[in-house]
Amino acid sequence: MSPTGPEGRSTLRARALLLGSRLDLRGLKHVERLAGSPLTVRVAGAGTAVLLRYGVVVLFDVAPLEEAAFVKTLLPFVEDPLPDPALEVLTLVVDPRATEGIDQDHLSITDTRLERLQTVADILGKSVMLGFYEDHIAQSFDRVEPLAVQLERRGRARQHARELTSHIGTTLLSLHRMVGRAEVGEKPETLWEYPELERLYVRLEAEYEIRERQLALERKLEVISRTVQTLLDLLQARRSLRVEWYIVLLIVVEILLTLYELFLQRA
Repeated sequence: MSPTGPEGRSTLRARALLLGSRLDLRGLKHVERLAGSPLTVRVAGAGTAVLLRYGVVVLFDVAPLEEAAFVKTLLPFVEDPLPDPALEVLTLVVDPRATEGIDQDHLSITDTRLERLQTVADILGKSVMLGFYEDHIAQSFDRVEPLAVQLERRGRARQHARELTSHIGTTLLSLHRMVGRAEVGEKPETLWEYPELERLYVRLEAEYEIRERQLALERKLEVISRTVQTLLDLLQARRSLRVEWYIVLLIVVEILLTLYELFLQRA
């Protein structure tokens, strides 16, 4: 923590890193635990880390070298690690007389108690995860849009069923990780024990537009899902129609063969 003035104010840096799709908290037995739910641990150099099961670690007042070393120890417990972790950075100004909330480019807080840092970590963790999926789903949206254009212009799209079902799988997996694992729309358990922190949480939630971003992503996922499902239904309908034509053709061939045999018998 770095002092910034003679009036008891100090600053510290918070960095939220999305390391992968999931963090196995039960396997972390080598860390010095400070609190649970969410798991909060000590980092070398007097820093603090809040570990979130949906693959995010939020570091407070951790120097770059200590951060790199700590993240390296976490990688064996990360599922589907990202080659380049997504990042969210925030500067915290600690001032006992301040009104807590975002002020321009920093967050003012009155103290650095663990429950307060956990509340900040919850918002930063959700924000960095939403940012990752915003980019990810935007790419999926770009891939699905040409299919909708083909459907409008030609009445069909050139896409295999396997690729379409892959799009649906990606959509469902994104929803599962956002709603089920990260519980983006839910308040953290810390607020149940420390209701006085709810005002800080609400201000941060509004500042980072957590609910609005979640709803926007869910709407995009719904559009992607509907588009892909419609194309898949059309593809299956075409295949069913093709099978019906094959059956009709076989019946016609069988009738012709029967008539030919009758003709030969009478001849």
